[in-house]
Amino acid sequence: MRHMQRNLPDSSEASPGSAKSGRGERERAQSSGRDCGAERERDLSGGIGRKPHGQARGGASVRKPVSGEQPAPVAAGGQRVAKAIARAGLCSRREAERWIAAGRVAVNGATLTTPAVIVSPADRVTVDGVPLPAPEPPRLWRYHKPRGRVTSHHDPEGRPTVFEALPEGLPRVISVGRLDFNTEGLLLLTNDGALAHHLELPTTGWLRRYRARVHGRVDEAALAALANGMTINGMRYGPIEARLDHVGASNAWLTIALREGKNREVRKVLGALGLEVARLIRVSFGPFQLGDLGPGALEEVAPRVLVDQLGRAKARELGIAVGVPETDRGKPGSDPVGRQAGAGPSRAPRGRGGAP
Repeated sequence: MRHMQRNLPDSSEASPGSAKSGRGERERAQSSGRDCGAERERDLSGGIGRKPHGQARGGASVRKPVSGEQPAPVAAGGQRVAKAIARAGLCSRREAERWIAAGRVAVNGATLTTPAVIVSPADRVTVDGVPLPAPEPPRLWRYHKPRGRVTSHHDPEGRPTVFEALPEGLPRVISVGRLDFNTEGLLLLTNDGALAHHLELPTTGWLRRYRARVHGRVDEAALAALANGMTINGMRYGPIEARLDHVGASNAWLTIALREGKNREVRKVLGALGLEVARLIRVSFGPFQLGDLGPGALEEVAPRVLVDQLGRAKARELGIAVGVPETDRGKPGSDPVGRQAGAGPSRAPRGRGGAP
């Protein structure tokens, strides 16, 4: 089974044999099933996403539940079922948990109502009756997201999405975090939810760095105070590094760096300082930089670079091959993380509005 995760807390570990827990799980599953009714119609990948049309039957390590009882977990070499679905490249782990709550996932023919189930490679896991595809090795790409695209596979408003514009021949990929509709710049894409989840976590400690063109009077003391974080309408934002780079006749360029990534965080924080963001560009995510990638361009990160940046233990845990000869690292002419000369985050992009 393959890796996949996303910025999600672990689900409840409550014993499936508990009657009280079973009732609660069934009630939540029924509620989630109503909420996710429309989602069942989606065709996400390889036929998955259709309404269930019968359950597949497989091995015997997980038996049919009786009266709300969940299948017995498999201990040896196992993993949580939502993680197995995510690692197969279908969705994030959080989305997999929603599918489970909606009754779309079965193990060896037994429909699940809780993600607190362990599966092994010998188990047959299906989504809407379709078996999980064979897992692929984790891969990562740098992508220059242009303005005017949603970081989503499906947009209810019908706006163009990032994934519709990707080159043909790619496996199904998910994004590492999101950039909003009008934000441009570096977006990491991966075929592996576990890798996406790890890279998104604030505990990973990777800075996300942005260039912002703003209108309004910039107070450098207020920018410096963002190092202590800020609370806006009850939402707490963590420490932010902010500096003024250039002041023009009608606007200014700032560099903003943060380690989390709440929804529209940069725009909201700068708005609270009386600044209107006219353009926002993410120029780096941890060690990976936008570099010279043009809008819409895509470039894969070499596996050896992932091993270098993650560390061999974490890379091995995520299923990335770590047996890379040391002599292959850092070959002349290679630029595995996008550090082209002059393309670093300290340089503001040229464009409209007086950018340097």
